[in-house]
Amino acid sequence: MGFPVYDFRNPEHVKNLLVLPEMRSRILKMEPGGGFNERHSHDLGIEVFLILQGHAEFEIEGEMETLGPGQLCFALVDQAHAVRVVGDEPVIMYLSVTPHILPTHTGRTKEGEAKPVKFSSPASYDVEVDKALARADLIERHRRAVHTFHDSARSLTEAHQEGVDALAASSEQDEALRNKMWEKLFRVHRDLSELSDSWNDLAPTLQSK
Repeated sequence: MGFPVYDFRNPEHVKNLLVLPEMRSRILKMEPGGGFNERHSHDLGIEVFLILQGHAEFEIEGEMETLGPGQLCFALVDQAHAVRVVGDEPVIMYLSVTPHILPTHTGRTKEGEAKPVKFSSPASYDVEVDKALARADLIERHRRAVHTFHDSARSLTEAHQEGVDALAASSEQDEALRNKMWEKLFRVHRDLSELSDSWNDLAPTLQSK
């Protein structure tokens, strides 16, 4: 079997397609008169919007633009934004938020002030929740991820401090040193991904009903 291929014209594909700490991506359909008009921003995430069908008006940091098929725009970190459908044709867009770490959305007042954070359930992102996992299991997984990340971050700090000191003391190229520094940086990003994933599973369970 090959890899999955998604088509915005297939109703079964109009949903969240990939939900990982590194990225959440989805195909979204909005009917005429619709949109997500409540302004919000992302504390960590950069959101990409690509219009596939119809026309949508975007408000990003108070600036307005109308986009049609084939056009794309970004909402950067902390940029308040909202979207509404323009015209009588439904809008279908591809969007992604990078990274996807809860809470992903911060609501904004009309004056632009941030509202209290809200941790959405993974189910709201079309993620099937494993109900067999007890809260204690989620806590223990997160505990392990925290310790692993701590160790890799400490190792990176030592290696990169030694590396930049060595580079500052010499004008010679040092591929071995560069490779060692990259290895530590790679490990931190890998372990941060696991830490973020365990956080995304644990955080919604800590919210009062």
